[in-house]
This record gives sequence, C-alpha cells and structure tokens, in this order.
Amino acid sequence: WPLAAGGSQSIADALARKFEGLGGVIEVGRKVETIEGVNAPIALFDVMPDALYRIAGRRLPTSGRRRLLKWKPGAGVFKVDWALDGPIPWADPLSLRAGTVHVGGTFEEVRLSESEVAAGRHPDKPFVLVAQQSLFDPTRAPGTNQTAWGYCHVPGGSDRDMTQTIENQIERFAPGFKDRIIGRHSMDAGDYENYNPNYVGGDIGRGRFGLKKVLQLGNTRPFAFGQGVLLCSAATPPGAGVHGMCGYYAARAALSTIG
Repeated sequence: WPLAAGGSQSIADALARKFEGLGGVIEVGRKVETIEGVNAPIALFDVMPDALYRIAGRRLPTSGRRRLLKWKPGAGVFKVDWALDGPIPWADPLSLRAGTVHVGGTFEEVRLSESEVAAGRHPDKPFVLVAQQSLFDPTRAPGTNQTAWGYCHVPGGSDRDMTQTIENQIERFAPGFKDRIIGRHSMDAGDYENYNPNYVGGDIGRGRFGLKKVLQLGNTRPFAFGQGVLLCSAATPPGAGVHGMCGYYAARAALSTIG
C-alpha cells in the first residue's frame, strides 16, 4: 500500500490546496440537510447512499431512490493505534520490511474469523490488518520509537472492546510485542460512526464486499442519479481505498452531464 509522507492528512491537504488554487471554496462545520434551494447544475455527494437518500431523495427519480435503498453497510471495525518503543518484533523477518502486514495465521483461521463476523459474532483470533508506516516515514515517531495501528472486523455497530484480543493475536506472531507498547488509543465501531457518519456502523469499507457490493446500486458505475445529482463516495465501485477512482468516474460523469 502507498504511504503518504507525514500521514494521510497530507493527501487531503494537497487536494484542498489544488482545489482552492483553481478558485474553489471549501466550507466546513455545516451539516447539509437538504439539496432544496441549490441551483447548481451539478451536485456531487461524497456520502453513503442512505445519506444521499435523506438529503436529495425528493429530487431523485423513483429508479434512483430504489437504487439507493438497496445499499447495505458491511462489517464494522475495531481499531487500535499504538506508540511503541521499537519496531514490532515479528518472528518472520520479512514482515519487518512491509508497510502493511495481514495477521491471520492459516487460511482456515482467516476464513473462520471473517465467517464469525458475518454471522454477527466476535472472533477469538481475528484477522488483523497491521500498518507500521513509521518504519519508512521517520516523521511519524521521534528517535527510535515507532507507531503502528491495527484493526479487525466486528459486527456492525459493535461496542465490544477488542483491544486485548487484537494484541493477543499480534503477540502470537511477534513475541514481545506487548512489552513494546508505551501508549495506545482504541476506537470501536460506534466511535467510528461518531467520528465520521459515512462509516455506518463502523463500516470503513462503505458497503458489503464481493459481487453483491457491485450490484447493490444497480450497475458497475452507480454514481449518476439524474437531475444533476452524482454520488462520488467509496460506496461506488471500485470501492474504498486511496486510489481516487470513485471520484474520477464521478467527475467524468459530471463533465459529460454539462456537455
């Protein structure tokens, strides 16, 4: 996975500078409740389909409203951020050369873990995605210290504390990991939705994965809903990730709409 120097916020900062340099204006701190009264020919929404339905439902044709109502959130996540006094002591030396490590054991263990979440349960040995960017970006931690974060899937909206479960799973493959922790911060699925309402139930993937996700909104490019309303969020294919393709396709649709 690509790592942004200084943290992911630097990506948003660069995009904002570019947009404002082109004459754009960014307004924050105001919740958009409705699109009524907006006279712009194009309205791009970087929100989840349920939010678009609430904001612009009256302006959409019946077919568009139906497509939005098909969307369903996926699993939530529980995440822990760590401050460490050194690198994670992976038993596998190759893992010390990776910005991201997928911790799950055997394929069968990974399958079981994700199946448990899909059934509404919390796995004892979760599939944990661990990021250790400070190994490659020294601006993220002072001296020889390191930062890392890890998350696992949980049922949507879960408030269970998975901190120890996640740390136990990492300790299996990195003996001595717990001894390196000098600080931590945890967020459950509910915390994530409070942090960003687009993470419905703690779903940072913005919808169920697999073929069903592609079909949820009706086709492989579900962003144009008529009346100048376009959806450009990660709920549209190809889905979540720092690649910009959802917005790219929405921008192309907007340009086509205005001729």
